[in-house]
Amino acid sequence: MRPLIKSKDLNRWFWRWHIIAGLATLPIVFLLCVTGVIYLFKQDYIDWRYQSVLQLPAVTISDETVSYQQQLDRVLVASNQAVKQVYLPQQPDQPLGFRLLEKGHARHMVYTNPYTGEITGEIDQKDTLMYDIRKLHGELLLHKPGTLTVELVASWFVVLLITGMYVWWPARRFSSAGFFTIRFNRGSRILWRDLHVVFGFWMSVIMLIIIAGAMPWTDVFGGGLKWVQKHTDSGYPTTWRRDSGLFSNTDNGLAFNKSPLTLDQMVEVAQQQGLAGKLVLTLPQKTDSVFTLRNRAFWLEDQQVIHFDQYSGEIVKRHTWDDVGILMELRQIFMRLHQGEYGRWNWWIVFIASALFALSTLAGLISYLKRKPEGRWGLPQVPESFRVGQILLLLIAGLAILFPMFGLSCVLLISVSWLAQRASAGLA
Repeated sequence: MRPLIKSKDLNRWFWRWHIIAGLATLPIVFLLCVTGVIYLFKQDYIDWRYQSVLQLPAVTISDETVSYQQQLDRVLVASNQAVKQVYLPQQPDQPLGFRLLEKGHARHMVYTNPYTGEITGEIDQKDTLMYDIRKLHGELLLHKPGTLTVELVASWFVVLLITGMYVWWPARRFSSAGFFTIRFNRGSRILWRDLHVVFGFWMSVIMLIIIAGAMPWTDVFGGGLKWVQKHTDSGYPTTWRRDSGLFSNTDNGLAFNKSPLTLDQMVEVAQQQGLAGKLVLTLPQKTDSVFTLRNRAFWLEDQQVIHFDQYSGEIVKRHTWDDVGILMELRQIFMRLHQGEYGRWNWWIVFIASALFALSTLAGLISYLKRKPEGRWGLPQVPESFRVGQILLLLIAGLAILFPMFGLSCVLLISVSWLAQRASAGLA
């Protein structure tokens, strides 16, 4: 294969920034890889930790069930809180789930046995180990400052991959052995170097996909993406996630003695829709609000949101996936890929990629420490006459626009460098 013609000075410049960015972000990148691997076991952990709550005893399963409304009433009395949503079981040995109405994104669930009506237990998401792992992974347990730090590192991570690919690419003779070979018999320095570059190369594309799935959760980039979706009408319809602007006809209540449908009646209406996956019913909290049915399906195109009049059960508004904009569809696809939700193959790819990249990150640090001179940083020297070309400047500008936290950090670095040069000139 014909090699890429590389500039030695540009290669040194890329290598220099690869080392600087790598040293600055390595601890957090390693942490994100490790916590990401742990979080992949979220459902396995929950199924094991809360087995007595989520797995019904076989002896209680029968053909007779307690009404949904009776189970709801029992949860309302026991919790002394309003119920926001009802999660219908998909299997005979699964309980009926009730999500309590609380502020915040964390779920507080209470579960009942449909055959006995007894409460099997409750799970407050904020009290689970995986909730802490997720918070550590997404915000370093530091809330807003942590979220911004993770976003900054993720932005520079893209730079690490680009610069690493350029530095790794052979300048003279291309050999396929460089793609696969880890030299175990050339000493520890070469071994750690090969572990870093081989695993880093093979995992780079996968890690870019994983990063693409993580960025929508960030504050700055994610907020900008939401703004674009809103102004290009490429996100969710307004009434996909909320029922704002949708109302039940309270006049219909006259035919039902001003009483809404019971939960049993609404569940029957929901099951008649023939939706795939897990069904979740959002309960009306006001006399004129609506029931909302959602389904969590494996394929996005199978997902629907249907709003019902709480008195008559008539459909007020129905959304299919065709109503969802292209940016939201891409966002959901990458977010699902990020979490390994597209089957076991997706789970294993994310698991292996994250684990190997954690090893590659650690190997890169060890390789650097073995290579650098004692008492010095060991950064490649770039001639003062070297100037970044226009194409590279446009690439940096494009990344700065796409990832605002990266752009802000570049402005800060340039400003500090300029001030340092002014201070040096003044001392001279």
